[in-house]
Amino acid sequence: MSPVIYVILAIALVILISGLKIVPQATEYVIERLGKHKKNWEAGLHFLIPFIDRVAKKVTKKEQVLDSPPQPVITKDNVTMQIDTVVYFKVSDATLFTYGAVNPISALSNLTATTLRNIVGELELDDTLTSRDTINGKMTEILDIATDQWGIKVNRVELKNIIPPSEIQNAMEKQMKAERDRRETLLEAQGHKAAVITRAEGDKQAMVLAAEGERDARIARAEGEAKAILLAKQAEADGLAALKAAGIDQVVLELKKYEALVAMSNGKASKIIVPTDAVDMTKSNVMFSETSGLGDVTEPAPEDKRPAKKDPCCD
Repeated sequence: MSPVIYVILAIALVILISGLKIVPQATEYVIERLGKHKKNWEAGLHFLIPFIDRVAKKVTKKEQVLDSPPQPVITKDNVTMQIDTVVYFKVSDATLFTYGAVNPISALSNLTATTLRNIVGELELDDTLTSRDTINGKMTEILDIATDQWGIKVNRVELKNIIPPSEIQNAMEKQMKAERDRRETLLEAQGHKAAVITRAEGDKQAMVLAAEGERDARIARAEGEAKAILLAKQAEADGLAALKAAGIDQVVLELKKYEALVAMSNGKASKIIVPTDAVDMTKSNVMFSETSGLGDVTEPAPEDKRPAKKDPCCD
């Protein structure tokens, strides 16, 4: 064979090999034939007819992240803030994504900015700072519907940062500090109130316990005194019963009367009541002492042995 044939065969082989295309996983190729959309290739091995077919666009089917730069947004109460967003999306239709917009990613970024301005423009500053979930949900719904014609599926939108002006930040910090001071004062007042109530309840319980203790002590003392009196009376009754059982005569009774008189005349009593029989006994004893001279220990007065003085008027 001539060398020309070898060259032609080599060129044909190179062209055939170059027509073999391998599509990676989670990727889709948009194929055009003679400038017109022919079909889309999924993952796998495919053959491209040289000079007739071409790969118009390689589209990834993975979820992508669009991080938009901070955008100036004016709230309903005329406060300008810087807000940046993060959009999570994926290509749902490679054909629409290729032919639906010139630059669908740029179109999505601009649509995100305008949608954010529209939503935040209907809210005031405080609502904007506290309604992140509401804003995220509204933006996700609006962007998902608007990007269907571009073959894009918006999964979710997140507000990354909300940066108010420095004056608003200073005012918010002062307000936050005032609120914290108020809470601190309120907690201290509540703690003081609880302490006072607890102390008062403790004092009340202490007084109640002290009163109950004093009452129990008085009852115990009264019971003890009553028992002591009862025992004394019982002992006295037992003594009288014993004396009666022993057959005590009149002489012993008279002696006991004398002992009782001596006990009553010990100088401590301010008033002595003498029974009639004791008076009669004393009288009889006195008469006996005077007649018999028993117990008379009084000595006669001494004689005056001094010489009598002379009377100068008569001598």
